[in-house]
Amino acid sequence: MASCAVMDIEDYETPKQQVIKRNVRRSLHLRATENGEDEVRLRELENSNIPGVGSIFLKTWGCSHNHSDAEYMAGQLAAYGYSITEDKESADLWLLNSCTVKTPSEDGFKNFVKEAKSRDKYVVVAGCVPQADRSNKEIQGISVVGVQQIDRVVEVVEETLKGNSVRLFQTKKLDGKKTGGARLDLPKIRKNPLIEIIAINTGCLNNCTYCKTKLARGDLGSYQPEDIVERAVEAFSDGVVELWLTSEDLGAYGHDIGVTLPELLWQLVAVIPDGCMMRLGMTNPPYILEHLKEMGDILDHPRVYSFLHIPVQAGSDRVLEDMKREYTVYDFNYIVDFLKQRIPDINIATDIICGFPTETEEDFAQTLSLCEKYKFSSLFINQFYPRPGTVAARMKRLPTHEVKKRSKQLTNLFNSYKPYTHKTGQSQHVLVTEIAHDKLHYVGHNKNYEQVTLVLNY
Repeated sequence: MASCAVMDIEDYETPKQQVIKRNVRRSLHLRATENGEDEVRLRELENSNIPGVGSIFLKTWGCSHNHSDAEYMAGQLAAYGYSITEDKESADLWLLNSCTVKTPSEDGFKNFVKEAKSRDKYVVVAGCVPQADRSNKEIQGISVVGVQQIDRVVEVVEETLKGNSVRLFQTKKLDGKKTGGARLDLPKIRKNPLIEIIAINTGCLNNCTYCKTKLARGDLGSYQPEDIVERAVEAFSDGVVELWLTSEDLGAYGHDIGVTLPELLWQLVAVIPDGCMMRLGMTNPPYILEHLKEMGDILDHPRVYSFLHIPVQAGSDRVLEDMKREYTVYDFNYIVDFLKQRIPDINIATDIICGFPTETEEDFAQTLSLCEKYKFSSLFINQFYPRPGTVAARMKRLPTHEVKKRSKQLTNLFNSYKPYTHKTGQSQHVLVTEIAHDKLHYVGHNKNYEQVTLVLNY
């Protein structure tokens, strides 16, 4: 054991029950028995103690911020000598990067943890599930890489392969203030070599009653503009053609460091090469209102997609107040109307939660009316799930059948209109970034970030 060699670790544990069997080399392993006595067991290890030897299976759930974190973790592990594999059977260790936004994604993560244990695999967990709930019984005794500690993933993996349990949850700070997290200049393995994902800030300024991500990512922490621009320049020099900016709330960027989002975006626009594009991530309504005219100018720039994800969540002011969303339906309408007037063909995506505990039939009718008015071409429809630890989880739930009924109503509305028929016969510039799963088509996006498929030309 090497517990004294690992510094600045909140929890440090040795395995108490399971002795994992491998088949190449034996080493002595101390295990605590039920009566508290130490028992010496022979432990089979597939690889030697040479640092960086072994293979890692990396699985990620959730948003683009999570996927960016996964790319950084993969890059560091590979740079240290580990092999990143998609073959979970042969992998020496499973690194599971979780999402806590929805119950199904968290359940999927927990099922993988159980599977890893049943296969006697070494396991390290990361992402929002362990960060939001450190006492979660599914991850007790398992090593954890906290959301702001991804730059220490190699250290955690090394110790885990020695049989130790390492749990890192600390928040990174500079001069006593929270920062964006791990450095942006770390090694990275991009899932798509043509797309660079940069998380420009972490956490948010809100306290939505239904959201568990706040418990994981915490309050706002922004990266300095020069660090973000430097990372973008490096990515474009690597051959990247599409830059994604992501965070829990893009619009809140800079409030903590005295910088505005438009100030950052103009700096980035200046370094985007011809033929490349930038896509902006999700922004909540209150913060884009502060810079609406400038945001319209930026979204109309030829090297920026005319696309913005603005989650409204409900079309009723009463429900929005119960959600603590800090804006009104009027605010949302004003933003969409302004941007559509400034950029007539802009693509606005939004989210709706169906069946929030206090939502009445009248409230939901207002939501349907809002969606009917704008006919969003990208509409993310979610049934309400009570997330443990949130205020909304303590509210009396609507009957499940009613929530499903409302979700189906909204889905039927969405399927009733065709947002692209007016573009038939148009000639458009499309940036291709990948090949479709069927291996028969290219996948790209036009200026409005609408997906376009093109037949492969052999």
